[in-house]
Amino acid sequence: MPLCIFRFGVLATEGFLMASNLVSITRRGLGETARKDLWWAQPLITFIVFGSFVVYSTWAAFQGVHYLFTGGGAHYLSPFYSPELLGSATAWFGPKPGWIPTWIPFTAALLVLWAPGGFRFTCYYYRGAYYKAFWADPPACAVGEPRSSYRGERKFPLILQNVHRYFLYLALLFLIILAYDAIEGMFFMGVDGRRHFGIGVGTLVLVVNVILLSSYTFGCHSLRHLVGGRCDQLSDKPIQQTAWKCVNKFNRRHMLLAWLSLFWVAFSDIYVRLCSMGVLADYRIF
Repeated sequence: MPLCIFRFGVLATEGFLMASNLVSITRRGLGETARKDLWWAQPLITFIVFGSFVVYSTWAAFQGVHYLFTGGGAHYLSPFYSPELLGSATAWFGPKPGWIPTWIPFTAALLVLWAPGGFRFTCYYYRGAYYKAFWADPPACAVGEPRSSYRGERKFPLILQNVHRYFLYLALLFLIILAYDAIEGMFFMGVDGRRHFGIGVGTLVLVVNVILLSSYTFGCHSLRHLVGGRCDQLSDKPIQQTAWKCVNKFNRRHMLLAWLSLFWVAFSDIYVRLCSMGVLADYRIF
């Protein structure tokens, strides 16, 4: 009878080794895990917060009213409706054209919100966040998911996520427009019919919104690649290296800035809306 010795998962038989498959791997079912911590807390919070933002922003985009506050000579435009291309006398191209059928949903926000929304929804960080929270793909590390195959982002519709780099260009353009809106919020119409410099609470709200959105955008992974990722050596390109290091500083806080900017852009719309409705009174600092 041959001598058999079992050591460390290898079967030794009369002087030669023979590999032995002794491990049977069973795929975990949805939510199955050996983890003892509150692994479900983070995806649940992401689901609630991000889902609430999607619901509110969609509702606000379809309203078409109370997105501009001009009380007290102020000029606060909601970032959801900026730039206001069509829809009112103050829009870039005037009121809604008469040739647009009444049964078609139309607001100024619906014309522009797809651009910053597309940038945020295709963001590398947000992909991982809502894949876990909404699709359980997977819900957390070492936790079972509801599917047995992996397609990645190589097929429709997830392959469309690759347009993120192009949404970046639009996002940078929108930052300029929002910065202009914040500057507009620094001038108030006086009783003499002229505009005067001033600061109101709404002014600070719009300025903080630009700062947070800019910080989030400047930390974008695509921007980091655009600035310096294409070069094998940056030491001989001091200007490009400085820009790349700057983007890296924002990128280290990309997750935090993503959530802060998400909260604040919604808060900015809420503030302008409540002021326009007369619920809040904008306090003039000076």
